[in-house]
Amino acid sequence: MMKNKIIYSIIALLFFSVSCKKNSTSNQDKTAKEILGNSKYQAFSFGTYRYKTRDSVPSVNELKDDLKLTAALGVKLVRTYNTTHYKQASNLLQAIKELKESDSNFEMYVMLGTWMQCDGAWTKNRNHEKDHTQNNKAEIDKAVRLANQYPTIVKMIAVGNESMIRWADGYYVTPKIILKWVNYLQELKKTNKLLKNIWITSSDNYEAWGGGSKSYRTKDLENLIKAVDFISLHTYPYHATNYHPEFWGIPANEEKLSKIEKIDAAMLRSKNFAMKQYQTTVDYVASLGIEKPIHIGEIGWSTIASSTYGDTGSHASDEYKGKLFYDHIRQWTTKENITCFYFKLMDESWKAKDIRGSENNFGLIKMNGEAKYALWDAVDKGVFKGITRNGKEITKSFNGNKDQLIKTVLLPPTLKEIGILAIETVNKNNQIGQAIKEEKYLISHSSLIPNATNKATYPSTKLLFSPIDGSCKFNMLDDKVVRVKTGTGKWWACSLKVDDENYGENFINFKKGYLNFEIKGETTSSFQIGFQTGNYGKGTLKSNFINFGSKEAYKLMNTWKKHSIPIKTLNTSNNLNDITSVLSLKGISEFDGKEIFFRNIYYSKN
Repeated sequence: MMKNKIIYSIIALLFFSVSCKKNSTSNQDKTAKEILGNSKYQAFSFGTYRYKTRDSVPSVNELKDDLKLTAALGVKLVRTYNTTHYKQASNLLQAIKELKESDSNFEMYVMLGTWMQCDGAWTKNRNHEKDHTQNNKAEIDKAVRLANQYPTIVKMIAVGNESMIRWADGYYVTPKIILKWVNYLQELKKTNKLLKNIWITSSDNYEAWGGGSKSYRTKDLENLIKAVDFISLHTYPYHATNYHPEFWGIPANEEKLSKIEKIDAAMLRSKNFAMKQYQTTVDYVASLGIEKPIHIGEIGWSTIASSTYGDTGSHASDEYKGKLFYDHIRQWTTKENITCFYFKLMDESWKAKDIRGSENNFGLIKMNGEAKYALWDAVDKGVFKGITRNGKEITKSFNGNKDQLIKTVLLPPTLKEIGILAIETVNKNNQIGQAIKEEKYLISHSSLIPNATNKATYPSTKLLFSPIDGSCKFNMLDDKVVRVKTGTGKWWACSLKVDDENYGENFINFKKGYLNFEIKGETTSSFQIGFQTGNYGKGTLKSNFINFGSKEAYKLMNTWKKHSIPIKTLNTSNNLNDITSVLSLKGISEFDGKEIFFRNIYYSKN
């Protein structure tokens, strides 16, 4: 009898042990549905390249160090970007597997990214409507193999990264192509060739998900939204400090605040800017009658920038602002049960040749292992104790001296300094795309006002001041003077764009007319002036320019001089019914960063 009791006890213990092991495995193997929107599962976009080229892929052991740092912050979900171009994703999954095997409490999951691109990507012959089948199929197939190889780790697959947003001109694709691969993965789930509980998405800019321009809101996008299991949305107030700085500038009622109070207020507006872009996407999806979880695939704030966002640009980049933004975004998304893949934990040096380039400096930890201001509290609490990177302990930037840090903090410009960023005086009786019947088309004029006598008109829709890729500054001053602060990089360009995705202004009746303006400036740059037709995203953009410069027929003076440029001299596109930029400039040579001013700008029929 005693022998039987002993046998029963052993069996019970074995059963209990197996049961505990199963429960332990279960506790460390959540589904995407359980992870996303769960505040216990904070997330990071995971890029931890240590060198100036991605050809030097972090080893499994190096990635283990980075994962330990990540986990120390309570983060249990990371996101990758491609599967075949580099071995980072494969090494990362192996590193997580080994960490889990050596520590039963280690928990980390992955949203596996794939890189999608159009046929002829990065060449002059790119076709955004056509799939790059060789690249895209290889990326998807590798993602499937990795997901099946690491089923307790890979919980989501993202089809493409910023693959539909049109400013990614070198490679972007239409939603139809992303939909093709999303449907392919969903079909694999149905046929048990991929785990059913893996969630499929695409990770893209909020505008590409329909939260901005109506031109993105196509039937293919609607079908894509239906097909994905959740939406992975990107929003970057940091970049908007240059491209859309209306929220960034210090308003008049805040000018008497202290420096820190002004910055604190600007960073709160930055958070609200991100919330607004998120909400516009939520509203669009709801308008379709579709219920779909929406999480944030990327958002972040660079702490160093050499030009566009630094001390010669929008003044956005420093560690103080980086901490405020990180705290704001974590508080907001945690409260609202939004998973946020914050971009990112580590600085990387491969993204820009200039080590001070903003793209290299989005991390919360520097390349040398110093924790930026956002993580000083974590260092003080001993969160990283015993964890090293490249053999070094994690220490605080500025040696933990906040006074020294504050000296580097840049004050955002005032709204007055930012200037007017749009011409909003329009003729609501004229419809965009229809031929302008009036004899004068006024862009900016100090005295001329449309009336029955002068037969003039304002634009048919709003005009937007657009410095191309932040290469220069372009705005209008209170006295209706248009200002261009030329760039100092390899090129600069700017355009006064028609605010309509489908139509440009129709100047067909101005064939024999003139572009009129007064101009002065001190730049020694040679540059071009004119208008543009067609659409960049559709590959139909055409510049219609004449040259200004010391060796050109048209010369820039330091006093006002009037010019009337014949349209027939400018018009090389023969497409006057689609003027998408009514005034454009492009630098040619000798870029010195000095200014050009315009006033009394208008088109005339004769």
